[in-house]
Amino acid sequence: MAVEVLLPKIGLSMNEGELVELLIADGGIVTEGEPLFALESEKSTQEVESPASGLLRIYATVGETYQVGTVLAVIE
Repeated sequence: MAVEVLLPKIGLSMNEGELVELLIADGGIVTEGEPLFALESEKSTQEVESPASGLLRIYATVGETYQVGTVLAVIE
């Protein structure tokens, strides 16, 4: 079953974030807990971890800003 990778809400006032770096390439194999991407919010840049293990399919583009809850990738 596929698991959606959503843009997380890191702070109380966070509504959006910019995807600044992909740490795993599209089509790569990921392990749950492994860093997937770097996300820049209002005050900081943080790595976001994989919620599951499997094959990563990326939908988002580096440099773009997305709303909290946007599907950035799927792990199959």
